[in-house]
Amino acid sequence: MSLVSASFGQALSAAREAAGKQDFPEGSLYVVATPIGNLADISLRALCVLERMDALACEDTRHTQSLLRAFGLERPSHSLLAVHQHNEAEAANGVISRLAQGERIAYVSDAGTPAVSDPGARLVAAVRAAGHRVIPLPGASSVTALLSVAGVTGQEGVLSNGFAFVGFLPNKSSERAAAVQALAGEARALILLEAPHRIEDLAAALAPLGDRLLTLGRELTKQFEEVHTLPAQDLAAWLQAKPQRSKGEFALLIHPPAKVSGTTAQSAAKTAESLRVLSLLLAELPLKTAVRLAVDITGQPRNALYPLALQLKNDPDKGAVSSDNSPH
Repeated sequence: MSLVSASFGQALSAAREAAGKQDFPEGSLYVVATPIGNLADISLRALCVLERMDALACEDTRHTQSLLRAFGLERPSHSLLAVHQHNEAEAANGVISRLAQGERIAYVSDAGTPAVSDPGARLVAAVRAAGHRVIPLPGASSVTALLSVAGVTGQEGVLSNGFAFVGFLPNKSSERAAAVQALAGEARALILLEAPHRIEDLAAALAPLGDRLLTLGRELTKQFEEVHTLPAQDLAAWLQAKPQRSKGEFALLIHPPAKVSGTTAQSAAKTAESLRVLSLLLAELPLKTAVRLAVDITGQPRNALYPLALQLKNDPDKGAVSSDNSPH
């Protein structure tokens, strides 16, 4: 997380003044959004809650302790409870037991809003099922941050069709290709997340979307933040143009098709057929030959098919793209 020059001691004083007199019910779980990169994005109410809680449930207790230390809120280790993706179901029982005794507990993930792509959803569901109140504290989110600067407009300048949060696509290239195939006909804006070690694989998977626009947010809110819009078929080349472009955490927004009409379904079917043909050809032919024939058969541009072909050729499950075009 990036440091800021402002005194966090002053921020804590402001938090106490602004939110200190608000009601903080006992026996409740507080789901607290934390900064995704810039520490100054913490909210005054979040600071007040983090100070007042009887305990904090954390995705990573060490990371949370560092965050607290930056704001002068360091806690004894026994008040930090580890609740992460590997123990969330079991750890929820301990949280519920403490809530039943009237304690106030906050949950924080490593960055951003919990229970969206990070852990927290199982904990929230268990706490609600046990009859305890769950209180959200909104704040930083890469999803809404990217959406706000992507310039996606619909009728009357608003996002009339809404958007869908997709998150991380599957690891295996064949499953990832099938997921893109299923998303190709979607009329809404779509938001994906990706890690640096997989961003080039994702770029290859998105290439068959052709000239459909993407807005990429890299290292949002951090010192080297970058937001760029380009056609899906150009993303791989854009990443490769400068090595640093493949570093950092990514959020990507797939813009709605230029025209939402009956042609959308036809476009999706064409993309699905291209993926099917390419997968079949790669099973029998060298990569370049398979791509050349796939271009002739499907009419898709070579620069859209070649990156995906290269990825499928190197994947042991390359033949798993379904022949009936159904998503996995």
